[in-house]
Amino acid sequence: MAHSFADAFRENFLGNSPSWYKLTIIGFLVVNPFIVMIDPFLAGWVFVIQFIFTLAMALKCYPLQPGGLLAVEAIILGLATPEMVFHEAEVNFPVIMLLMFMVAGIYFLREFLLFTFTKILLGVKSKMLLSLMFSFTAAFLSAFLDALTVTAVIITVAAGFYGVYHTVASGKLLDMDHDPTTDAEVVELHREDLEQFRAFLRSLMMHGAVGTALGGVTTLVGEPQNLLIAEVMDWEFVEFFMKMAHISMPVLVVGLITCALLEKFKIFGYGTELGPKVREVLEQYDTEMSQKRTHAESMAIVVQAVVAVVLIFALGLHLAEPGVVGLLVIVLATAFNGITEEHRIGHAFEEALPFTALLVVFFAIVAVIDNQGLFSPVIHWVMDHDGKTQMALFYIANGVLSMISDNVFVATVYITEVAEIYQAGELTREQFDALAIAINTGTNIPSVATPNGQAAFLFLLTSALAPLIRLSYGRMVIMALPYTVTMSITGLAALWYLG
Repeated sequence: MAHSFADAFRENFLGNSPSWYKLTIIGFLVVNPFIVMIDPFLAGWVFVIQFIFTLAMALKCYPLQPGGLLAVEAIILGLATPEMVFHEAEVNFPVIMLLMFMVAGIYFLREFLLFTFTKILLGVKSKMLLSLMFSFTAAFLSAFLDALTVTAVIITVAAGFYGVYHTVASGKLLDMDHDPTTDAEVVELHREDLEQFRAFLRSLMMHGAVGTALGGVTTLVGEPQNLLIAEVMDWEFVEFFMKMAHISMPVLVVGLITCALLEKFKIFGYGTELGPKVREVLEQYDTEMSQKRTHAESMAIVVQAVVAVVLIFALGLHLAEPGVVGLLVIVLATAFNGITEEHRIGHAFEEALPFTALLVVFFAIVAVIDNQGLFSPVIHWVMDHDGKTQMALFYIANGVLSMISDNVFVATVYITEVAEIYQAGELTREQFDALAIAINTGTNIPSVATPNGQAAFLFLLTSALAPLIRLSYGRMVIMALPYTVTMSITGLAALWYLG
């Protein structure tokens, strides 16, 4: 209990975060003004590193608060302006809108998703085959849907499975109220099985997340930066696919082979099987739900299935911005399933809005990168080369920078620079095409290395599921490492020899 106002302030600051973490953030905020006075360029990089630290410590404290404090300080110190932050948010408004509505829309499809994936999980006994299914399905869907949408689906499914088993492991009936965020009530007999189940879900989530990157690079609608590059290059859907195919297809094959090998050799945190006790609980859950399911609940699942089909077709044919399609999903799923109370609808936005706010904070850091020209030395170094060497360096530089910053921002910077050189007559159309391919593949493939490299990865890291299955920043980096190495090398080799 706080004995004074000073004690109360210390306790309230960043809530239940460890004391060392609070002191670290305070230390950052105190030292930053002095670094700005010495060298604003250096200060910009310090802010970037500090923000990445807040992401890495996401399980200690949600990054919105400490990251937001750093972003506010950066603006106060003049490293960026509110107008620049607004500009970055405006450019990425489709992504913000997608998060607000699409993630909420997926929430209203959870019964159908849980029903479908329970059948798959229980039907497919081989962990390797299940992992390949998750990875390939995520890749296929991400080629036509947004990676964030696909990630939201697999998060919803995994959270559903976890909630079912955690309830039973806590000695409660499935229809009882339960808090899955604490293990206080977990029966000792189930603790080992629970840890095994967490490892099982972690591996599936990472296979699925990497799968979104495997598919996202292949098509015009796979990632936001793809659309940006295609617009500059005047590429249509089929043309974009063909331009990327000599890199994206080998990377897809190698990615799936990596998935299989990781499961076979049980390395880097992969290979954990679904325990027999957990399988028994999930089978019991499936049987109970089937027996208890009323006509109204069955019809709700049918409606959700139809809405899911509408979602896939609308996004696949690009009938509207993903955020607008997400709003359509909310309207259809709630209207035809009788969800008309405001508080029931409000629950759907609980997962998405904190991350949306965090993403805007991220854009503030991107504004600092842009305003201080933090990437300029790398850009100029790459531009000083030519031929295949320049193309390879474009791929590597875009990959490395996309591990640090928003890959849409990195792609924007590079494609703008290259377009200006092309318009000045210093590049042939063939060279322009080759560099655009290097930029697109570079911002998509190596960026799986870190959670801040892909918006879908960052969403997974900061989701409510991550602390439940003990998925930290460091663990995501380690689990992504074999994929990063194999996919990046394959992409670079394909670019060099097949480009």
